Amino acid sequence: MLLLQLVSLALVALASQANSLKLKKDVPVFVKTLKELYRGPPQRTVARADTAEEKWITQPLDHFDESNTKTYEMRYFLNDEFQTDGSPIFIFLGGEWEASPGMIQQGHWYDMAKEHNGVLIYTEHRYYGESVPTETMSLENLQYLHVKQALADVARFIETFKSENAQLTNSKVLLAGGSYSATMVVWFKRLYPDLVVGGWASSAPLLAKVDFYEYKEVTGRAFLELGGQKCYDRIQNGIAELEYMFDNKRAAEARAMLRICSSFDHENDLDMWNLFGSISNIFASVAQTQSPGDIEYYCDFLLSFDDNATAIANFAYWAWNYPSCIDARYQETVEYYLWGIDNFDSSRPWFYQTCNEYGWYQSSRSNNQPFGNKFPATFNIELCKDVFSSKFGNEQIESNIAQTNEDFGGLEPNVENVYMTHGELDPWSAMGQGVAEGATVITKASHCTDFGSISSSDSSEMRASKERIAELVREWLA
Repeated sequence: MLLLQLVSLALVALASQANSLKLKKDVPVFVKTLKELYRGPPQRTVARADTAEEKWITQPLDHFDESNTKTYEMRYFLNDEFQTDGSPIFIFLGGEWEASPGMIQQGHWYDMAKEHNGVLIYTEHRYYGESVPTETMSLENLQYLHVKQALADVARFIETFKSENAQLTNSKVLLAGGSYSATMVVWFKRLYPDLVVGGWASSAPLLAKVDFYEYKEVTGRAFLELGGQKCYDRIQNGIAELEYMFDNKRAAEARAMLRICSSFDHENDLDMWNLFGSISNIFASVAQTQSPGDIEYYCDFLLSFDDNATAIANFAYWAWNYPSCIDARYQETVEYYLWGIDNFDSSRPWFYQTCNEYGWYQSSRSNNQPFGNKFPATFNIELCKDVFSSKFGNEQIESNIAQTNEDFGGLEPNVENVYMTHGELDPWSAMGQGVAEGATVITKASHCTDFGSISSSDSSEMRASKERIAELVREWLA
């Protein structure tokens, strides 16, 4: 009997492990690499979990159609440990990720709120995290996912929160955000200038664009400047060799090196675009999230191999972290996004926003980058059509993007009292304002790396930027 029980337990454990692996395998490699790129500012682990409270506010499903009376519950986190009569309100805006309280429990935003006895709030963006307003994410339901709706959520939140808190009725409001939510800070100040006295936008892309080829250029520059010429050459030559193998009857050898599943069709452009886009995204993720020493570490790994193609293949397999072969088929990507209609996952709503509002497809169009030429912006346009609707062709997406730039001013949003920062080696910086337009560009820094408290480990440029926003906050609250 004991033996049978042990066998049974072993089988249950194996089944559980298999299910776990299956769930992991179900996320296709292209989607998995994008998840690394479209995530919120660095998560902060906080020991004092009692300082932030999860709360909810009822929002209209559609702020712009009075005949639509449907509502949804939007989540936010509140830290009122410093609250007193007339406290300023420090709101950190959520973007295309699940909100968490860490950003309002420590870091520079928290430190500034503490200095001014401020109330700290982290709002969650509709359709992300727990703030999902519809039963499914069908194309019909996604019509309520738009930055204008999200900005209206924030405006209504500010008005409601102040009206329901007697101590805060006349409080001044400040906003902060990183990446897409930094863009929201800028655009909120454009649409609702009287509701906030100022904002901090870290790594805000402002210009919507279909073919965002500059992204990979900056990614390559980060590896060149921090990893050196040998590392850059290894990436460029290794990817070029893999491309050559697929194009010259050595596909089986290349597949074996990359551990790609046998169902992959190297003669299908979409499969090839899916694969090489995924490879390039590994390097993009490293560059976008790099801290001092990261790129140098990964370059040492790449240079430890005897030849270029083997280095790239091993780096990709290690980074993708799948238990067996890599399913790099385009159709797997399509099916995963379709699966997201009924199985909520932030991948589907954000990809919808790119098709409907922004583009920002990080392509291989430029020759001034080391990641080959096999992932054109056309890949993402085809994906928009296959996942959502045939109407999302190039012409429609271009029209959508033109409308976004018209609505918000592109690189000239014409706003006051918004402090914009970028990392010099942040690939997203190419779509934001530069020094000439008044933004602060922090040497060697990357994406959203300036939210930590002022520290002795900060570079002089990083420290100066943090001190500048602190000075501005004092001016705005004076």
